[in-house]
Amino acid sequence: MFELESKNQDEITISTKKTTIRFNIANATIDANLPVGKIEGPGEFEIGDAAIRGIATTSGKTIYDVEIGGIHIAIIGEIEENLDDYVADILCTSSVRAIRELEPKLIIAMGNVDGMVADLKLTARTEKKCKIKNLDSLPASKEIVVLN
Repeated sequence: MFELESKNQDEITISTKKTTIRFNIANATIDANLPVGKIEGPGEFEIGDAAIRGIATTSGKTIYDVEIGGIHIAIIGEIEENLDDYVADILCTSSVRAIRELEPKLIIAMGNVDGMVADLKLTARTEKKCKIKNLDSLPASKEIVVLN
């Protein structure tokens, strides 16, 4: 089980029983209160029970693929490039194009929610935290969640 929360549109925090990891899309950093400090940019990391892959895009930005308990969380913000061969059960984005390409079960809105809802013809629900128990607990059809 893990929780997703967001204090602003550039950050997503994932909390598990073992650790809390904060992803900042604007700075391409990962902060998990590690002795080495923040992790920047692409690479492969294991933090607690999260396996993280930072993938460089052609524009120099970083996409994060986080796997926890068999669930893939893509944290991409507004990035719309290098999405081929990407799997996402949960997608943290502001890009309607990325949502259409990746077909996630759960969308965590990170930007213009009104435009996203209108383009996708979905409704959004607002929560402080989004709790995920396991892969089976994800919605059967696309759902947008706004964290605040």
